[in-house]
Amino acid sequence: MDDGGMDDGVPPTAAERRSAGPGPVVRHCGPLPLLAVGLLCALGAFAVQEWWQAAGALLVQLLCVPLVVGDVRAAARRLLPLGLAALSVGWSTILGGDSPEPLWTALTATLRLLVLVLPGSLLLGWLDPAEAGDHLAQRLRVPGRVVVAAVVALGRLDTLADSWEQVAAARRVRGSGPGRGPLSRVRWSASTAFGLLVDAVRRAGRVSVAMDARGFAAQTAGRRSWALPAPWRRADTVLLLTGTAVAAVPLLLRLVG
Repeated sequence: MDDGGMDDGVPPTAAERRSAGPGPVVRHCGPLPLLAVGLLCALGAFAVQEWWQAAGALLVQLLCVPLVVGDVRAAARRLLPLGLAALSVGWSTILGGDSPEPLWTALTATLRLLVLVLPGSLLLGWLDPAEAGDHLAQRLRVPGRVVVAAVVALGRLDTLADSWEQVAAARRVRGSGPGRGPLSRVRWSASTAFGLLVDAVRRAGRVSVAMDARGFAAQTAGRRSWALPAPWRRADTVLLLTGTAVAAVPLLLRLVG
């Protein structure tokens, strides 16, 4: 196990650059434990059957938030869609469910969604696509073409907000801006989302052609080298063990209950 020391002449990895600055404890961790903990917590949410189990699991997750969140405003923006989705699930459960206790059922569904998505939403904010590719290839021996495709896809997530602004600005310039009413804004957002989807497909096509032109589809691509080392640190082990314990809380509460 490597504790993360830098070799002479080798640029620092993303985790080493993060560790040099201030921030929460999770900044010392690499991408694999971030992905693993997000996945484990999502799987653990399926053990939730009652609202109090979800509430207990969510409480434990919230106690761990200071270890993960560095920028409160950025975290709030990241969690805003999750909050809206959870409220939507709860509201639709009340309106369309056939449970004899619709309020408790809706509360359970809402809390279960929060338990399912909250850890991954916060942890993925620390994920560097290029670093993730290095670790997937060198630590997990994932095939090179899969790694490159995953890196490209993760990199595109960071540009979605910019793409949205570009598509929205282009539509406004063409006289297709939203009206003042909420229904008009919903329609405008839906049509803008369709434009964003078309733009994403076009960008994916261009990236695919560029990757083929650079030999990513060649048979020799499996022997390619990678950008930086992929060390496994003590912080990675600590995060993985802590995340496993947090992910097991719903199952433990179910067994106790």
